[in-house]
Amino acid sequence: VSTSHLQLAAFAVGTVGWILCTVSMGIVEWRVWHVDNTTIISSGIAWVGIWKVCFISYLHVSPGYKEQFCHKFSGYDSSIPHEIYAAQGLLSIAMCTGLLGLTATIFALRHVYMGITHKTLITRFFLVGGFFYILAGLCVLIPVSWNFYSVTHNQSIAFPPSYYMPSSPAAQEAGAAIPIGIVAVILLLLSGTFSLLYRFPVTANTITK
Repeated sequence: VSTSHLQLAAFAVGTVGWILCTVSMGIVEWRVWHVDNTTIISSGIAWVGIWKVCFISYLHVSPGYKEQFCHKFSGYDSSIPHEIYAAQGLLSIAMCTGLLGLTATIFALRHVYMGITHKTLITRFFLVGGFFYILAGLCVLIPVSWNFYSVTHNQSIAFPPSYYMPSSPAAQEAGAAIPIGIVAVILLLLSGTFSLLYRFPVTANTITK
């Protein structure tokens, strides 16, 4: 048990990183667009996420939405940039691989704390967990970096007319999802590194299988 404190920390850090990954995946504030025309976008601010675009409108632009209007992205919208669709797929993969990493780490820690000295099994599950943590971190890093690049270069999106969005903003900035994703990347990569550093203690009484 005394040799697995770093891996226990990896589990805790990985859990927080995985939660932050799912949070960044779910919230809409990836890009914050500032627009000049407030006829429909009443607040002058629109939020572009990886699943939908939303803004506050005091006009009845859609049935059932008198103030906040949201339009979900469709897989058939060729005008939506590649980084948004890439973020959908990669973050879904990150959520699954992060969960696999947590499962493998739990299995290994269970054996450690129950005194089951199965050297090969414990070591392999820590290595598998570390691999999945790092893979999850990389899957978050790519869309976060790609979308942040698009924000800093104020890239436009040719939304269809049904979205009620201008093709380009007056200015845009990174939303809350991007810094949350960056923290998730750091935690997941740290967790993976900690898991990969595990070394099973070698003693005279160790039973290996």
